[in-house]
Amino acid sequence: MDAQVHKLATETLSRYEALTQELSDPSIFDDQNRYREVAKEHGRMKKGADLSRAYVDAISEAAEAKELIPTADGAEEREFYSEEAREAEARSDELAEEIRTELIDRDPNDDKDVIVEIRAGAGGDEAALFASELQEMYARYADRLGFKHSVLSSSPAEMGGYREVVMEVEGDRAFSFYKHEGGTHRVQRVPKTESQGRIHTSTATVAVLPEAEDVEVEVNQGDLEIDVYRSSGPGGQSVNTTDSAVRITHKPTGLVVTCQNEKSQLQNKEQAMKILKSRLLEREMMERAKEEGAMRLAQVGSGDRSAKIRTYNFPQGRITDHRINHTSHNMEATFAGNLDEFTNALAAAERSEKLAAEANNAAESN
Repeated sequence: MDAQVHKLATETLSRYEALTQELSDPSIFDDQNRYREVAKEHGRMKKGADLSRAYVDAISEAAEAKELIPTADGAEEREFYSEEAREAEARSDELAEEIRTELIDRDPNDDKDVIVEIRAGAGGDEAALFASELQEMYARYADRLGFKHSVLSSSPAEMGGYREVVMEVEGDRAFSFYKHEGGTHRVQRVPKTESQGRIHTSTATVAVLPEAEDVEVEVNQGDLEIDVYRSSGPGGQSVNTTDSAVRITHKPTGLVVTCQNEKSQLQNKEQAMKILKSRLLEREMMERAKEEGAMRLAQVGSGDRSAKIRTYNFPQGRITDHRINHTSHNMEATFAGNLDEFTNALAAAERSEKLAAEANNAAESN
């Protein structure tokens, strides 16, 4: 029995049962903020609690079967109880590994909603079109997962597509599904505007940020410079006739966020603050983990064609993820939002790296 896993499993069950009891108390609805907090934590813990309950049950079954072995009536019955004990122990070992993955080794940001920022890189008009296709791909992926998604901010390009688009995805462990998408994506194909039939290479950069919760990031209103202006579309034409667009500058860091997608100035301000808080959280995380190289800088790089994590080669119908040397020929399915092939392969690689690091650390400490 893994003592660390057993302790965590019992603690998880205790906490989950306490949350379940709190949710069953009608008075919790008197405080909607508390209700949302408890409901969110309860939902987040369900998988871990289910695994923990199965693990504790398997440990108990193994112990009971072992206790019955000495009282068995004959060799056949002893073997029966011994086999039951072996099966329960094997099941508990498997569950312990799942619990370790779910509760110990998991990225603490995995439970959060996510903000995905996509920017056209090298390649001009074609890069802007590619940025739009990536945004649509991620929206379809969210639809497949049953997640909510919305565009928080966008800057359309004159010939179509986006110079920049920021989207929010809300769902159970949304960040865990999107976090490996951060980096420079490269597309190789013949643009519609290319009369000679030559293959062009364009890029778009993707940054994936865990959405910041209010308790994690405090923003001093005195540190903000807020400007309002009339929103505009491609070519500078006016979209709204009121000053509804919002630009927020965080003076201590120099971070600037603009939002003009909503008709209401208040809504645009709320969207801009959401993005700003996530960028501030990312900045704080980067400062805490510089040696590990976290978030946007590690994900995005320079945006140059050579700094790539994945290549979409249309002439050959091939997608290659360069981080794990994984190649897929499911181009149509991928852009239709079926990213499971890449998500699962990258999650497995992340898990292997963590296990290898744990093994190295254990070897060095001995």
